[in-house]
Amino acid sequence: MPLTKSLPNSPSLLKRAGTEKLREVFQKYASIQKNGEHYMTSEDFVRKFLGLFSESAFNDESVRLLANIADTSKDGLISFSEFQAFEGLLCTPDALYRTAFQLFDRKGNGTVSYADFADVVQKTELHSKIPFSLDGPFIKRYFGDKKQRLINYAEFTQLLHDFHEEHAMEAFRSKDPAGTGFISPLDFQDIIVNVKRHLLTPGVRDNLVSVTEGHKVSFPYFIAFTSLLNNMELIKQVYLHATEGSRTDMITKDQILLAAQTMSQITPLEIDILFHLAGAVHQAGRIDYSDLSNIAPEHYTKHMTHRLAEIKAVESPADRSAFIQVLESSYRFTLGSFAGAVGATVVYPIDLVKTRMQNQRAGSYIGEVAYRNSWDCFKKVVRHEGFMGLYRGLLPQLMGVAPEKAIKLTVNDLVRDKLTDKKGNIPTWAEVLAGGCAGASQVVFTNPLEIVKIRLQVAGEIASGSKIRAWSVVRELGLFGLYKGARACLLRDVPFSAIYFPTYAHTKAMMADKDGYNHPLTLLAAGAIAGVPAASLVTPADVIKTRLQVVARSGQTTYTGVWDATKKIMAEEGPRAFWKGTAARVFRSSPQFGVTLVTYELLQRLFYVDFGGTQPKGSEAHKITTPLEQAAASVTTENLDHIGGYRAAVPLLAGVESKFGLYLPRFGRGVAAATPSTATGS
Repeated sequence: MPLTKSLPNSPSLLKRAGTEKLREVFQKYASIQKNGEHYMTSEDFVRKFLGLFSESAFNDESVRLLANIADTSKDGLISFSEFQAFEGLLCTPDALYRTAFQLFDRKGNGTVSYADFADVVQKTELHSKIPFSLDGPFIKRYFGDKKQRLINYAEFTQLLHDFHEEHAMEAFRSKDPAGTGFISPLDFQDIIVNVKRHLLTPGVRDNLVSVTEGHKVSFPYFIAFTSLLNNMELIKQVYLHATEGSRTDMITKDQILLAAQTMSQITPLEIDILFHLAGAVHQAGRIDYSDLSNIAPEHYTKHMTHRLAEIKAVESPADRSAFIQVLESSYRFTLGSFAGAVGATVVYPIDLVKTRMQNQRAGSYIGEVAYRNSWDCFKKVVRHEGFMGLYRGLLPQLMGVAPEKAIKLTVNDLVRDKLTDKKGNIPTWAEVLAGGCAGASQVVFTNPLEIVKIRLQVAGEIASGSKIRAWSVVRELGLFGLYKGARACLLRDVPFSAIYFPTYAHTKAMMADKDGYNHPLTLLAAGAIAGVPAASLVTPADVIKTRLQVVARSGQTTYTGVWDATKKIMAEEGPRAFWKGTAARVFRSSPQFGVTLVTYELLQRLFYVDFGGTQPKGSEAHKITTPLEQAAASVTTENLDHIGGYRAAVPLLAGVESKFGLYLPRFGRGVAAATPSTATGS
């Protein structure tokens, strides 16, 4: 049965594209018409549609091989039904293996013959550098002594897995013709760079000779080294088990050996090599998760974020000048302004209720309280002032909250960047300090904003014919009056940010998946959760600030400063008065900061600019290691015709290279059937 017929019932990781939309895309790139039907050529599909091999001197044989993955009829043309079937295949959970299988299924009959396997292997760059014996016992075990056995899909996946291990051992034997069990460091480097190229990061590749310390490499060491590269994802799980989920804890060799005891796949020799390799790269006796990430390359399975814009401001971190750092802060400030405005608008009604509850004074001479609780306050505002009464004072709030949130987010990021080490780790005290600096910096914007907003919010409580405007409040207060209560504002904002930002960072890390990626919902949840302790614990300072900034009406107590307000509130209303509006403050601050932070981080993902500095943890962070992965980084963000399963087409083809080492020649026998100017991504 043809492979593609079972795909529609397969579980899907990507949403299938609609038939009509897919047909529209297909006809846009199909250059051949026969008997009223449109067809894509190999170059239409690979070069124009996928945007790969766009160079004029492209390797046409590699292009045909890739196109044959979709061309199941193997007639050199891709029909719409084949184009749609491949889109469905790309949506399956095992799409990577299925794509590789169709690369080797040269006849399109759902099996791989010896001739099919040998034909593709001989065209790879690896075979041209270190030839593999296609007549040896390994091949005969899979295809039979006469090499006539056909391999189905399930068997092929194991063959592909075992092939590179056998290729590595065969390469070792070829470098050790005398059978001594040892090879030279340079031969070791040559084998690993060619056979295990898809598993190497630049740091590992550059230290392959130094890690041997100039000694000959034994066969057990060679096998342990290749096994370690294969098992790095398992090593990461062992590390997370040893650190109880933390990605920043530094652990010793003994700690990871203890955690790895239950896993027979990992040997003490592999752990020795791991620490030796980490030491060669980072000169440290302990390792953390970032060391493992530097040893193990990221593959196509990293989450794909569709970016509306992508700019590379510098070629490398070494190119970061003072001007670039200013641009980076300006970029963060702009995104923070928009994120702050979104967050403030969403929760403004709760903020108004909170302010009125905090300004309500028990024990005063003006009569009984106006509101029994926050819900009662909400209902009375809507009843007496209308729905828009909930947004009284929003305009000055937005005018102030944009720079206020922006400066807070920018300063926190700036200080965190300065206190983060080269491995991307930051101590807790530095996180607290960064948050405190962010809170202190925002007061220059917060205080004028708060005093104008509060006076507008409580104005609705007074039944008068005149309507108070923001500008009239500003003129009445003057420049120095706008900073009335600034000490209380500092007393609130510094500890709030010192609590909030470290809590958010750690909660976000805890909610990340096993690859360290944060879904937008986890960002929202982390931001909201961090707001609970931060908002509630600083409520007393918020109450004092509110009392200092509101104009006392006839018969109400007046305050001259923070300490005076603290004494009078305690004497007249008791300690419970300091916690007035706590619930409303938590219900306002928690969702506001959740919305603000998720908006801020998503904007950085959508409008990506690489300034050579740090990026938000938990966002997409590709490590480009192959030519097709380099193409994936640009094509998937630019070509809007990559819909449905085709969103993953280029990353999956890159995965065939990076996971299985099936590198196809990129340059060579170019033809002029399609010029570079017509190819996507050229």
